[in-house]
Amino acid sequence: MEVRRLGTIGYECALELQRDLVEQRKRGEIPDQLLLLEHPDVITLGVKTRSDRSHVLESEEALAARGIAVFETGRGGDVTYHGPGQLVGYPILDLKPDRCDVHRYVRDLEDVLIQAVADFRIPAHRIPGLTGIWVDGDTGPSKLAAIGVRISRWVTSHGFALNVSTDLSRFGLIVPCGITDKGVTSMERLLGRRVPMAEVADAVASRFAAAFAAQLTY
Repeated sequence: MEVRRLGTIGYECALELQRDLVEQRKRGEIPDQLLLLEHPDVITLGVKTRSDRSHVLESEEALAARGIAVFETGRGGDVTYHGPGQLVGYPILDLKPDRCDVHRYVRDLEDVLIQAVADFRIPAHRIPGLTGIWVDGDTGPSKLAAIGVRISRWVTSHGFALNVSTDLSRFGLIVPCGITDKGVTSMERLLGRRVPMAEVADAVASRFAAAFAAQLTY
């Protein structure tokens, strides 16, 4: 599995890159890929929001005035926010022949993230019926990472977003993933200290390799 650390990259550029890599992976021209990056401020819409944008709480004009782009995507799920301080991962994996199970793949991504944040002494978990990873707090569970994937002929794209040092106030512009009764948090808020993004990326890549029995190259 080739790990590509791309720094900060615009969402539209990342979409185009994923499309190109998916086609190359389908043709067997490249090995599995793990793209790790950050995005400038952007709100992304999953397939659930094609006919209903009520979970975006500001107009596109108001968002544009604040420098926040809005994009429709091909991934599953509802609306989410990406921005600086958030580690975004886009795995481009061929799940054939023995991992052709969408639910298993999503659970595997959750496992990777749960184990990666455990390396920082953060106890995260799943919530039955919901996607992503969660932590418990005084006011109930809060989401630490969101997951939304696309699979075409068993080659994956899109992926996960882990809040490391994210400006959590940005989530007030949306109803994150359409969930109204739970909060959003970050690793830095939970730990009360700075968390280097490179260290988090290292932990995620290592846990990814273990979960998918892959040898990493850079």
